[in-house]
Amino acid sequence: MDAAIETSAKTFVAVSEVWVPEDGVLRLAGGHYGALDAFEDASRHSSFGKGDGLPGRAWSEGKPIVLKSFDGSYFKRTDAAREAGLTTAVAVPVFAGAILKAVLVVLCADDQTRTGAIEVWSEREGLLMLDDGYYGAAKHFEWVSQHTHFPKGQGLPGGVWASGTPTLMRDLGSGYRFIRADSAGKAGLTTGLGLPVPSPEGETCVLTLLSARGTPIARRFEIWDARAAKVGSRGGAVLIDGICEREGPLWTDDTQEPPRHVAPWQGVIGRVLGTGAPTAEAASAAARHGYSSVVALPIYRGEALAFIVSWSC
Repeated sequence: MDAAIETSAKTFVAVSEVWVPEDGVLRLAGGHYGALDAFEDASRHSSFGKGDGLPGRAWSEGKPIVLKSFDGSYFKRTDAAREAGLTTAVAVPVFAGAILKAVLVVLCADDQTRTGAIEVWSEREGLLMLDDGYYGAAKHFEWVSQHTHFPKGQGLPGGVWASGTPTLMRDLGSGYRFIRADSAGKAGLTTGLGLPVPSPEGETCVLTLLSARGTPIARRFEIWDARAAKVGSRGGAVLIDGICEREGPLWTDDTQEPPRHVAPWQGVIGRVLGTGAPTAEAASAAARHGYSSVVALPIYRGEALAFIVSWSC
């Protein structure tokens, strides 16, 4: 294991799971639960119709949903989540045009030390405004975010809106491109990932994941480009950006080597290319580098898979 990766630190996200449509309901396709075996068992014995529970609600509303409290809500696994120490969940639907491919659900455990942010931004009156978000212990940053809006092209959410592409942003606390840099620096936030989330209704929605060094959302981020104009006749996807806690380039120790290419069904990214659906699982090949889990999320333009964003903890 790479000594630069501190795997004993708490991560901001405790559970990641993927729900896929099957016979008119959502069923669990896979996930990473760590040591939370009882919650995993409850999930494997669950299914959700359209509008039912958190995954079903994300399906019916066609956009990401943040649920910061389970008690008294439509969340169906409240008792199992409480026993596991889980308090918050975010559901992200993946649509190819009007067709639902899957719903990614991430769950967090609230305490006084976990800091990070998962935010949902939607366009209203020509500006991106915060729909909702979960920030853990970063309360002041949460207040700043609730009072911030972005025109197209400004900040991380506005930049994703303008380009329509996933974007990684480094050094949030000191970067002039990050509008909330001062409060991000005070909260210890270091890395930002912005994702366009297509809606079947054509609504503008951006998901941002903001990671802190002490309780990271992930220790490694990657963006893969699967657009035909980028990969040409060979198909597959090419790695176009990434951030890793270890020093040096993300994909190799050789700075001259070009970004890596994967074919459909080759490794985790290739399986997402082949199925068109996200995956969340315990790391296998990545485990030798000190990672315990990997999530890979496809991003569509219309009905075509355009990008895959992955993160590993």
